[in-house]
Amino acid sequence: MYYAHSTDRQDKSDWQFLKDHLENVANIASGFSREFNAEQFGYASGLLHDIGKYSPEFQRRLDGTNIRVDHSTAGAQEARKLYGIFQSRILEYIITGHHGGLLNYGTKECGLDERLSRSFLPDYSAYKSEILAPDLNKVRPSLTPINNKMGFAISFYTRMLFSCLVDADFLDTERFLSPDKSSLRGQYESFNKLFTKFDYYMKIKLSTAEENLINRYRREIYEQCIEKAELPPQMFSLTVPTGGGKTLSSMAFALNHLKKHNLNRILYVIPYTSIIEQNADVFRDIFGNKNVLEHHSNYDPKNEKSENTDTAQEKLKLSSENWDIPIIVTTNVQFFESLFSNRVSRCRKLHNLAKSVIILDEAQMLPTGFLKPCLSALSELVVNYGSTIVICTATQPNLNGLLDESVRPVEIMRSPQELYEVFRRVHVTDLGDMADTNLSARLNAHKQVLCIVNTRKHAQKLYEQLSGSESCYHLSARMCPVHRRMKLKKIKDRLRTGDECRVVSTQLIEAGVDIDFPAVYRAKTGIDSVCQASGRCNREGKLDSGEVYVFRSTEDYGKVTSWQSRVAEIGSMIFDEWDDPLSLPAVGRYFERLYSYEGDGLDKKRILPSFEERLREIAFPFEDVAEKFNLIENNTRDVIIPYDDKARSIIKQIQQTGFPGNYVRSLQGYTISIYLEEFKALERINAISSIADRFFVLEDGRNYYSENIGLLNLKNIDENSLIII
Repeated sequence: MYYAHSTDRQDKSDWQFLKDHLENVANIASGFSREFNAEQFGYASGLLHDIGKYSPEFQRRLDGTNIRVDHSTAGAQEARKLYGIFQSRILEYIITGHHGGLLNYGTKECGLDERLSRSFLPDYSAYKSEILAPDLNKVRPSLTPINNKMGFAISFYTRMLFSCLVDADFLDTERFLSPDKSSLRGQYESFNKLFTKFDYYMKIKLSTAEENLINRYRREIYEQCIEKAELPPQMFSLTVPTGGGKTLSSMAFALNHLKKHNLNRILYVIPYTSIIEQNADVFRDIFGNKNVLEHHSNYDPKNEKSENTDTAQEKLKLSSENWDIPIIVTTNVQFFESLFSNRVSRCRKLHNLAKSVIILDEAQMLPTGFLKPCLSALSELVVNYGSTIVICTATQPNLNGLLDESVRPVEIMRSPQELYEVFRRVHVTDLGDMADTNLSARLNAHKQVLCIVNTRKHAQKLYEQLSGSESCYHLSARMCPVHRRMKLKKIKDRLRTGDECRVVSTQLIEAGVDIDFPAVYRAKTGIDSVCQASGRCNREGKLDSGEVYVFRSTEDYGKVTSWQSRVAEIGSMIFDEWDDPLSLPAVGRYFERLYSYEGDGLDKKRILPSFEERLREIAFPFEDVAEKFNLIENNTRDVIIPYDDKARSIIKQIQQTGFPGNYVRSLQGYTISIYLEEFKALERINAISSIADRFFVLEDGRNYYSENIGLLNLKNIDENSLIII
């Protein structure tokens, strides 16, 4: 008898037979991979992934012997013996990696090649008495390379199969070891029911909407989305101005498209957590909590309201592991970094992207330095995995020059330019160079005004020139999210009641913050950011036209990075050339120039070439790519701010229990990121302490953290002292 998993029973009467586990995983993985016509690879990977457990050493380990046994290399070695290089290599990657992650192919000295050259594995040959390996030598995937990048296509295929295997392995193991937990999975409503709920919601919304020009166009946008949903799965663009109702209209497209073409799920991929929270709340109201997953670092399932709170939390937590839920709302970081990860936990969910509708909201925020790899991944999902991508934004980036002709987006709206004119709510003026003394005087002359600058230091300095009144506010990432949300509520209250309200902010306010000022000032930047800033001006159309003023700061602390300087320079060209720099042609020209200037910088870590360099060997650098593909650079440290009683209570519980894992999500709302140099400076003055060897907490927040501006800046006075400024 050979076993895969054990229990506490010494007579082994309820242990899981190894043959059962291998066949279960093979069948589950085959079902997952059938969605992209790879069921034979999926079945073979499941059947071979744990044959190393047939060794006497592993069976003794299950009996209680304290030994380490490599059981994940055997299946890959067997695949190398059984199959040709193409079939073998794919299985080698995914079988060796099913616990530790996808390896670099490497060399005989390190990596996958070294792993498979080992001659000292325990004898696993007993598998042949129970398992018959399938013949794959005539099986080849029907992959269509995009832009002649066959290496990327095969590596993506490998990653998707890896996802099928590791999810299948987890699910079967969970079903055996934790049947109660396993039984909570998959209890979602059908898309037919969700479609009915949405239809009911929209009928009420549309029938009760006031009859006016804007609402007539919103209805047209909605109806055009439903009409275009009949088209086959492909890449689409949805160009809808701010205020056009694109959230609900894009959902109407997604639901109708999914129903028409028998697709599997809907994903919203959004750059900012603030937009995610708004959209997820809307979707939960329509579809119910149990059918919608909000997946990002700041989300805490414990905040969900449900009749059975513990069960609801557990179900959402389980769905976050493999995205098997009908509707997922997530971040650019979570989505794209998973697509290029080598880690089991991140890759596990990827197979559920096949035959899905994926909506990229605020798509102009796709990271420029990784734009080509991101577009290649999206193209793969469309061409080889049957998914539909919707590039959704008011400021549509011109991607045609970067996409293969086979995946160039089809616009859902009949006349985006007409919509732009109808929803146009602001007039833009270029003020040229401006010092803060003149800028603050202009801001003080407004009763209600928002000024957005490019650096945190500039925001603080400018705020100090305005302060002295409770009507002035500062917003930046030096304030923890809970703090910012409280400030935003106060700001919205003052705007609603017509009281004086002057706000200085960094660009964090530009997307996803539903706020409306009659006048907005924006430091020179890219046209896309100016468009986002304009979306905070006359947002509700209460004025004939709001006023947006663009200026170039002359202050040293207003100076920006080379990247910001470059986009500001291109933005200035657009201002010089176009009467309306926010018009669709002007925005298109801006992105065209930006991408031309960037050139090779659109793949700054050379992700795509790395998959082609050793294509003949099918030798891919999965580990290296995962390390390089970070949308947020890792030169920062997270610090927890003990901002309120809740934060202080959580910190105290961690200190008492020593188990921080349960509190990670709860603390996200109290966390800020600071650069490493500043972190070390705070450590030197003992302003930061470590708890549970995992979190760093700001000590005595009153001395280092301000209610007005958040974390205070530190400035060196001499070798022995640091003074807060």
